Amino acid sequence: MELEGQVALISGGTRGIGRGIAEAFIAEGANVVINGRSADKGAQAIEEMNAGDQAHFIAGDVTSQEVCEGLVDQTVERYGKIDILVPNAGGGTIEGEEPSPLVDLSEENWQFVLNWNLNHPMWLMRRALKYMIPQEHGRIMSVSSMYGKVVLATQAPYCTTKHALNGLTKVVAQEVGTLGITVNALCPGGILTDIMQEQGPAAAEQLGLSFEDFLTMMQAPSAIKRMNTVEDCALVAVLLASEAGAGITGSLISIDGGQSPY
Repeated sequence: MELEGQVALISGGTRGIGRGIAEAFIAEGANVVINGRSADKGAQAIEEMNAGDQAHFIAGDVTSQEVCEGLVDQTVERYGKIDILVPNAGGGTIEGEEPSPLVDLSEENWQFVLNWNLNHPMWLMRRALKYMIPQEHGRIMSVSSMYGKVVLATQAPYCTTKHALNGLTKVVAQEVGTLGITVNALCPGGILTDIMQEQGPAAAEQLGLSFEDFLTMMQAPSAIKRMNTVEDCALVAVLLASEAGAGITGSLISIDGGQSPY
């Protein structure tokens, strides 16, 4: 197994890409701590993973610096170290608000997404490096976005924070490159997650499309003409976490079927 004995922390790990990465790491022998806001969803995820002592859930809202630092410390307390960090939680708007042009953007929405998409990965990285640097080993891979490379109108908070996260990734990779630590970012495009399966039909209806036609529209810019999957992301994460990924750092890895220009 590629990750036997390794310890990973994944924020937003109860569903979607984070859940897929957690399950892939467990299959490769890692001990995994997942985080999410809902204790009920966390308990359900742990039960479904059926991984015994290999999986542990910690509830908490990662828009809080204190929570982020506590997640890292509690991971080390439980498993004795932290080898792999995956800041995965994030999103485009505060709950209850729709994407909007900058002129209509609320300050609350801006600050919330800033904490969610940029400060939370930074807080986790900074704390995890306190443990990774002395052990001279670590793998950090943030889940960024295709929209950290391109932009989309009405998505100023999301695009801005994902561009900044990609910049942070490259800076930290330079700082710790000689210390056995790699720092990368996954940049997914449209991913066929459980969340998209739940929310996609409503989005399609707003456009006057069936869900099937909506997916066809989403796939159209892709060179491979299909939606990427959670498994596509998880396989890249396993590579980056393993010794085979030791020479990959400071990279912004597109998982978008060839949509982004670089």
